[in-house]
Amino acid sequence: MADERGTSAAVLLAFMGGAAMGAVAALLLAPQSGSESRDQLRGYARRAEHDFRDLAGRAGEVFDEAVDQGKEFVDTKRSVLREAFDAGREAMKRERGRAQDEGSERG
Repeated sequence: MADERGTSAAVLLAFMGGAAMGAVAALLLAPQSGSESRDQLRGYARRAEHDFRDLAGRAGEVFDEAVDQGKEFVDTKRSVLREAFDAGREAMKRERGRAQDEGSERG
């Protein structure tokens, strides 16, 4: 799911970049005064900044979620390994006890 979000964010960012480049090209080729063009460019820049901040915020949320999932995964695996280690230790103790019992019965 995080991969889908990352891909969606990349597509959105690419779309926004293309839209911004198209807007700049349109303004440079449009038959209007320089002051009108600058005003439009400022408006586009403000909107692009807002959209970029929003996208960066969402990307941060996705990153935080991925980190949390990674921590949960590590904690789960650590717990499984600890249980396996404890079970192995107990089995070794039982086998030692059994070997000692067999040795004392022979002697």
